[in-house]
Amino acid sequence: MAPGRKRRIALRTVTIVGVVALSLAMEVSGFLATPASEREEISYTTLHAAVPLVFAACAGVAWNIGPTRLPARLMIGFVVLWIPQSIYHVIGDVGWLWPLVRGVDLGWAVITGVLVLIYPRGWLAGAFERWIAGIALGASLVNLVTVLLFGSPGPETCDCVANPYQVAEAPELFGILDSAYRVVGGALALVIAGRLLVQWVRGSVPARTVAFLMPLALLAWASTLAVQAATYAAQTTSGEVLATISLIAIASVPVSFVAGISHARNMRARVADLMRITREGADRGLWAESLARTLRDASVRVYWWDEERAGYFDAAGTPIGPKDDPRGSQSILPVASPLGVPIALIRHDRVLTDNMRLLDGVSSALRLSVDNGRLRSEIERTLEHVRQSRQRIVEAGVEARRRIERDLHDGAQQRLVSLGMSLRLAADRAGELGDPELLGELEAAIDALGTGLRELRELAHGIHPSLLSAGGLALAVPELAGRCPVPVEVDVQAEGRLPELIESTAYFAVAELLANVAKHARATRAWVRAHVSDGELVLVVRDNGAGGATLDGGTGMLGIVDRVEAVGGTFDIDSPPGAGTTATARIPLGDQAPQAAPAAEPRAGVGVAEG
Repeated sequence: MAPGRKRRIALRTVTIVGVVALSLAMEVSGFLATPASEREEISYTTLHAAVPLVFAACAGVAWNIGPTRLPARLMIGFVVLWIPQSIYHVIGDVGWLWPLVRGVDLGWAVITGVLVLIYPRGWLAGAFERWIAGIALGASLVNLVTVLLFGSPGPETCDCVANPYQVAEAPELFGILDSAYRVVGGALALVIAGRLLVQWVRGSVPARTVAFLMPLALLAWASTLAVQAATYAAQTTSGEVLATISLIAIASVPVSFVAGISHARNMRARVADLMRITREGADRGLWAESLARTLRDASVRVYWWDEERAGYFDAAGTPIGPKDDPRGSQSILPVASPLGVPIALIRHDRVLTDNMRLLDGVSSALRLSVDNGRLRSEIERTLEHVRQSRQRIVEAGVEARRRIERDLHDGAQQRLVSLGMSLRLAADRAGELGDPELLGELEAAIDALGTGLRELRELAHGIHPSLLSAGGLALAVPELAGRCPVPVEVDVQAEGRLPELIESTAYFAVAELLANVAKHARATRAWVRAHVSDGELVLVVRDNGAGGATLDGGTGMLGIVDRVEAVGGTFDIDSPPGAGTTATARIPLGDQAPQAAPAAEPRAGVGVAEG
């Protein structure tokens, strides 16, 4: 945590603890200083002392999650201004102090009203709110001046010493102004409560969910405040029950405030869920549906910018039109890229503009979603280009192998066969002439030529086996298994010829795997199975050897992986130590179905090839 943040938290904690301690101290001292005959019931006094504690606790929450610092400061101010109600018997003998305290002892009511006016955005946004706050503050200043100039000790004020600021004895004027101040305060509270309640009733679902507790709390408090003002003006008592209800309603105002901003904060947290839902790109229908669910606003509409048509259209292709919104309950949020390129317009409930952090989060989520979709498309195109490039390289390699094998077979191999025949004729001629020395040299040359020819044939077979070209996997794999020193059971059910590239890939994968079986597996038996299933060739090579093989165990395995992935396939290996190795390759056939094998070709079957 940063040092500056630690200092702020410490300062806030000290402030809250200080005002709470001061409030409790004044409450207790005022209760003890009050004559027993004038004291309220213990239950009422306890509830009265608990109200500032609730405000202080909510101030701590509002400081952490509030949209601005103003709500928390107002709640702390409420705790301070709540104190004067209970300390007149403590400060009654201080002439210069009690008139000032008496002049501001209803300041808590003004703060409560302002707290409601700034809900939930955290500041006075409209002209109505500013007018109400101005009238309340003006009336409070008038009341302070009235108390200082005309207030005198008595039942309507307090049993205190003389007021040193008093300029004239005018009890009737003071009583009228004092009662008027309270009536104005009650009327303003009713106006605020009524307006908030009407907005809640007529509002949309988002508006109601944001202001779900405040109307009831404010209406209860305003009603009791108005009744108390009327009874005060009539110089009667309002009753303990009404006073208790008023205290509960007052305490519920800050609770409603922090509950509302907590709800708004939770809505911002759900934007993270929105980003997870759309992390793979901005599917337009899904995005609009998820946004409406996140904001809990069924009226949300998302219109996407179409560069070709130079306009905004929703997921169904409907262009944005004029708002059919006679009450003006909706607003438009434009979303653009960092470079200013338009992305979309979001039409949403106007109440959501009070939570700009939420709308900023929505804008960021949409921009990231669009960027993710664009990047995903670019990556997919790049990967497709790489895959096609690898496939072209493999195809070029196969073609080069076939050409070399053909050149060796039709060129050098045929010449060596002709040379062998010539040498055989020369040897026969040397025998007829009775030249044993020449005959021996020719026989040695014929043997060397035969060895070279066999090696050349083996080389040509390794480059591109002729059986694979002639009969496909059904002929080439059993022949390949027969040359393995480990007994191999072969089951090839390709049901005809496969695409040439796939056959070549599968053949050389089997060749490399069987070479590994012979060199490293220490196996006594191996199995090769190839079959077509669900549009792909499934190739399995298994042995009962020592296991422990890995894909990074050598260039041979990596070569198999490269070959298989180049044609869009996958390659896996399962090789627990001591339990043999099973290698599985899956190669999609694409749109090319297996071709029927020529009638002359032998059908594939199951057999055991002994090395």
